[in-house]
Amino acid sequence: MIIIYTTCADQEEANSISDHLLTKKLCACTNSFPITAMYAWKGKTMKEPEVALLIKTRKENFNKVQEEIKKVHSYETPAIFSIAVQDVDKLYKQWLQKETE
Repeated sequence: MIIIYTTCADQEEANSISDHLLTKKLCACTNSFPITAMYAWKGKTMKEPEVALLIKTRKENFNKVQEEIKKVHSYETPAIFSIAVQDVDKLYKQWLQKETE
């Protein structure tokens, strides 16, 4: 299991990406929450509200999830990376596997 992290412009975009991935059975669950992002962009320091999106899926789905996020994301260069999960509750892992078949 992995968690894929990306950020979105707003909650509407996070919901849209989540729905898109869930419909395609590329993830079993997502979580989103508001954050403040500070980053360098084209020579300037930016500070903006964003929504962080955590996508729970199988490791082998990373490339497909990445492709789908890029298709629908509003950002020119969205952050998309995975975090490996070492220990997972057995029943949760079984549910995740079933939902992403």
